[in-house]
Amino acid sequence: MFTLQSIKEAHAQVKSGADFPRYIQVLKKSGVSAYENYVADGHTQYFGSDNFKITSDPKYTAIPIASESSIDTLKHDLGIHQQGGTDYLTFCKQAAKAGVHKWTVDIINMTCTYYNKAGTAILVESIPVP
Repeated sequence: MFTLQSIKEAHAQVKSGADFPRYIQVLKKSGVSAYENYVADGHTQYFGSDNFKITSDPKYTAIPIASESSIDTLKHDLGIHQQGGTDYLTFCKQAAKAGVHKWTVDIINMTCTYYNKAGTAILVESIPVP
């Protein structure tokens, strides 16, 4: 089963959003079936089989999440991130300004869903297979 250390090692290989599909494949091979990333401080809950769950520590100092969500801003900033134009922390700050409270990654169905503070899905994307 996966550990926080194995996830940290996999994440260390991610330099931008362009590396995300390969990162997901590494997580999938290690037994991660889904995860939830909380934008305010970057802590993440990882889920595996048999109700296995581990939670990471916060990754950065808390950033405020905008009350109003902007799907257009999120799509714009996400597009730049996916092309390798920004690093993880920069994208998290941009997502916060766009009103993203968290995103969930469903590795089984290969989707990433972004949620606002109210818990409403504001964008669902398919994760490409590298």
